[in-house]
Amino acid sequence: MAALRRPACARRWCKVRAASCTRFSKEELITGRPDNNVTEHVVERLGAQLHLQENHPLSILRSAIEEWFAKEHEGKFRCFNDLPPLVTTKANFDDVLVPADHVSRSMNDTYYVDANTVLRCHTSAHQAEMLRKGETRFLVTGDVYRRDTVDSTHYPVFHQMEGVRVFEPEEWEVAGVDGTKLAEKELKSTLEGLARHLFGDVEMRWIDEYFPFTDPSFELEIFFNDEWMEVLGCGVMEQAILEEAGLGNKKAWAFGLGLERLAMVLFEIPDIRLFWSTDQRFLSQFKAGDMSAKFKAYSKFPPCFKDVSFWIPENFTENNLCEVTRGIAGDLVEEVKLIDEFHNPKKGRTSHCYRIAYRSMERSLTDEEVNQLQESVRSSLVDQLGVELR
Repeated sequence: MAALRRPACARRWCKVRAASCTRFSKEELITGRPDNNVTEHVVERLGAQLHLQENHPLSILRSAIEEWFAKEHEGKFRCFNDLPPLVTTKANFDDVLVPADHVSRSMNDTYYVDANTVLRCHTSAHQAEMLRKGETRFLVTGDVYRRDTVDSTHYPVFHQMEGVRVFEPEEWEVAGVDGTKLAEKELKSTLEGLARHLFGDVEMRWIDEYFPFTDPSFELEIFFNDEWMEVLGCGVMEQAILEEAGLGNKKAWAFGLGLERLAMVLFEIPDIRLFWSTDQRFLSQFKAGDMSAKFKAYSKFPPCFKDVSFWIPENFTENNLCEVTRGIAGDLVEEVKLIDEFHNPKKGRTSHCYRIAYRSMERSLTDEEVNQLQESVRSSLVDQLGVELR
């Protein structure tokens, strides 16, 4: 089967990245069409490649995982760290068996360039393409994009690593077990070893889960800092994916993990926005190859809280509210939190009150600039979301 043909937009991205590693133009990604919801805030972060910046904590973690796989699997895993983030909806959803009615397909959750092209929301978007190209053991790391809430652990751009290992029939025949059982056994053994490599001799447990692209599916949790923490999701690849790639007689396992989630714990980084800081007081604390570094706060500027109340329209979603707020305040918005909800039975209307926390990681914000930001947010909620302010 022929390799997936990328949309024209994605092919141009490849040429631009290969030539100068610059961002894609805003005009090509933000079109104003009804099937387009990419924002300037997201476009500004395209091409940053934090996971490839040598002394960045995300790159340090990526390298540590890749080095462990190289050692434990004798260099058989190939690493792909620069695949383009613009993919077809087929690659992002259909090729990994995401149901047609799954919430992740909605424009409330995913950034669409057009009806057939998205900013990938997981590195699994490259899984089928890699398999069709003949890759049988590989790691894919890259930036992924999701419309989400605003708080210290969520950001519209973050980084994932995907791992896949394909088994030949001879392997489970020699082992004398079913192919699915062999894949599950090696998967769990591999990932338990990775967890020990990163976190030390920790207690672990496996939780049965559901993912569209694996069966059986699991989450690996570890007991760390006195609590159970999810490390990654994984499972035995659905046979339909292998069959579509021309590998129907084989078995495979796959896993996916979020680099920010793990790096925040390992390096004790309290806010996901810090990964995007260019302040040397942050960046100078980390060095390539050093997994022992712990973030030391260099300042703590006070937050400024502003509330906004409004009657919500029928099509209101909190993700849209967060996108509007980020579009105005960027990384100065620390959190958007629902603090009150009121339903008027006579009018059949519902009112929400949200508290917006503004805080810079690098300086104190003035009352004047926060008031200006809040007024812009209020106006934009009316203009873009059709809310009625209270």
